[in-house]
Amino acid sequence: MTQFGYLVDEWRTAVADEAQTSGQPPLLLAAAVFFSSTYETGAEYVVPALARSLDWINVMGYDFYAPDWSTVTGPPGALYNPGRSVSADSGVRAWIQADFPANKIVLGFPFIGYGWTLSNPINNGYFAPTTGAAFPSNGAKTYREIREFIVNNSATTVFNSDVVNDYCYSGRTWIGYDDTQSIRNKVGYIKENGLRGYFAWHVGGDDNLGLSRTASQTWDQQGSTTQKGGARRPGHYDD
Repeated sequence: MTQFGYLVDEWRTAVADEAQTSGQPPLLLAAAVFFSSTYETGAEYVVPALARSLDWINVMGYDFYAPDWSTVTGPPGALYNPGRSVSADSGVRAWIQADFPANKIVLGFPFIGYGWTLSNPINNGYFAPTTGAAFPSNGAKTYREIREFIVNNSATTVFNSDVVNDYCYSGRTWIGYDDTQSIRNKVGYIKENGLRGYFAWHVGGDDNLGLSRTASQTWDQQGSTTQKGGARRPGHYDD
């Protein structure tokens, strides 16, 4: 992590030098980072270096639960997670408490979800026991594929306002994901906390741009509260 701090400082110097030589505006420098300022191995990002040398960070607010690392169902993109430490909100707060500027934080939304096979189809809420992934590739499905699954299997859909995430189930198959209500709430969270904007992983998984349009419309309806830059539209970033 120390070397990464040195690296972004060197990059910032190189960006300034390039702009002076070319006469063009300085290039933008950003990084995709773990949801928290403390990495899962226990190492900590060198926050002062990132704060002074990066234009923003893309905080990956997803992949909190998946069959490869969770034997129970869980909200892959939880904004909140009462009683548990892993959530987008806990990560954002950790970055801010480590003195990273809120207006340089871009929060990531998942346009994918994960499917588990339930041990008991009657126990079909969050943190229900499972027997593993319901699909290949760690149970991953794009939002488009999840919508198709819901329609083709008459699946029950649930929005959980406590964690701000969605899930659906049919028989023994259970999928956690983000739907439009979750996206609206997350955009509201970004505005309320003065964050820079949002990005999506990945827009190719969207269903007829349903989530992308929801995010964009919600952003515009709530007005701009922070200074933005470096994207096709203020506040919007596609990973």
